[in-house]
Amino acid sequence: MSWIIVAAVFAAGTIASFTDWYFMGVLFHDRYQAYPETWWPRQQSDTKPILYSTALGYVTAAAVIALCAMAGVDSVWSGIKVGFIAWLAGSFVQVATTHIWVRIDPKVSIAHALGYLARFLIAGIAAGIALPLL
Repeated sequence: MSWIIVAAVFAAGTIASFTDWYFMGVLFHDRYQAYPETWWPRQQSDTKPILYSTALGYVTAAAVIALCAMAGVDSVWSGIKVGFIAWLAGSFVQVATTHIWVRIDPKVSIAHALGYLARFLIAGIAAGIALPLL
């Protein structure tokens, strides 16, 4: 595996962790309490779930970049298109289905959908920059 791909995964995962913080932590933060019974009881610290979620973010970045490689992405624009289609096929459907079946404030669902979209687009952009360099 090329160091360029590793760097793209690391960069996309790291940048996306900040968008996660904004979309899934800050934006509409007060709306999480609209249905408190939906969320796990809080423990002393959220450190472990945050670390797990961040690690999974790197897995997502690697998967989207691999998908872009399989799709023959050769530019940032084509990486954005693949990232968008992957988001639409996966995360968008999952967030929308969860919103239908679980009591979650609509603003929280929108924030989550936008957060995943940002994550997938960032990975597509990273692929669009890195893959043509190979």
